[in-house]
Order: sequence, then C-alpha cells, then structure tokens
Amino acid sequence: MFAGFCQDAYKKLLPWTYYAELRKAVAGCTELLDVGCGSNSPVKYFSKPVYCVGVDVHEASIEESKKQGIHNEYYLMDVLEIHRQFEPNSFDCVLASDLIEHLTKEDGLKLLAMMEAIAKKRVIVFTPNGFLPQGEYDHNPWQVHKSGWDLEEMEAKGYKVIGINGHKSLRGEYADIKLRPKIIWRMVSEITQLFVRNHPQYAFQILCVKEKGI
Repeated sequence: MFAGFCQDAYKKLLPWTYYAELRKAVAGCTELLDVGCGSNSPVKYFSKPVYCVGVDVHEASIEESKKQGIHNEYYLMDVLEIHRQFEPNSFDCVLASDLIEHLTKEDGLKLLAMMEAIAKKRVIVFTPNGFLPQGEYDHNPWQVHKSGWDLEEMEAKGYKVIGINGHKSLRGEYADIKLRPKIIWRMVSEITQLFVRNHPQYAFQILCVKEKGI
C-alpha cells in the first residue's frame, strides 16, 4: 500500500514526469477524447477535472478502467472508426497515449488525421522515439508494436515535441530499465530527463502536441 502511495505521489507531484507534462499539455481543455485508453490511462492523474471519454477495442481493458472510474464515458470500438462516432471539433483535446505504435504506419497516419479533425483545440500523441520492438502481453494481442515515430516525422506534421523518460539507451521493451542494479539506473534515467526534455532526439519516448489554431 505504501509503495502504491509513493508511486501515485510521484506521478502527481514531480514536475518532470510524463504525467506532469501531459497535465500541462491538456491545460485549458475541459473535454478530452482518450483514444486507445487501455486499462490504466494517465488521465487518472489529472489534478483538475476534465470530462474524459475513453475508447478502446479491448473489452477487458475497458472493464478494468471502469472499475477505477478513470473516464466519464466509454466506447468499445476500433480506434480507426472514431470518425464515425465523433463529430469534427467535438472535443477540446484528443489524446493517443501509447497507441500509435501499435498500428501500421498507414493506419497510424489515418488515425492522426481523424484525431486532428475531431479535436477543437489540441491533439496529443505519446509514443516511443522510433521503433521499439514489443510483443503481446496481458492476453491483449493489440499490444504488439507495428510502427515507429520519431522527432523529425512528428515535427514535419506540425507537432511540438518534448522528450520523456530519460535517455533512449537506458530503457527497452515495456520501458523497462536495461541495466542493473535497476534502482540506480532508474535514478540515472530520471536525471537524464532534465536533458532530453529539450533534446527529444535522445529521449526514450516523445510527447507530441499540435495546436489546432481555431
């Protein structure tokens, strides 16, 4: 229980974590569409209320998310069908966190176009920096990685990019620390985050934010 409390405090309070950066990216938005929300979406760590709608194709993940009360509404559906369910400019913000890498490049580009159409203010994408191999786990076949997205590609599409989770060399599959003892190298990873935030080409993951400008 104490370990869980410390982990939650880390995610809610420290200013350099992904969760803190995501909260800043969502600032000023009151409605958010969480595409590929999974079972444990980072929106659970928002400090201010945002009306969140979760979409996922994996029923077990949605059921687990419901148990935690993470979102206000849920839709069990293929993420590539969101344009049929949601109108253009119908959400202040559309988020895809740890999702786009699970799609082929072609489908990922289609999803980005749908998200940008649905978003009124902002589109946010969180993904590994480049291709990161990952297989199926937790009885969820949609966890396999099929594509990679990097700084240059996302900047070319109009996204502002910041680096997340420290230097790319320190983590591997499932964002696990590669070197031992892990507790020491996790601290090293946290320290390198101070550098890679503004030098995302070296980061393990990238947080990409596009303003709609309307």
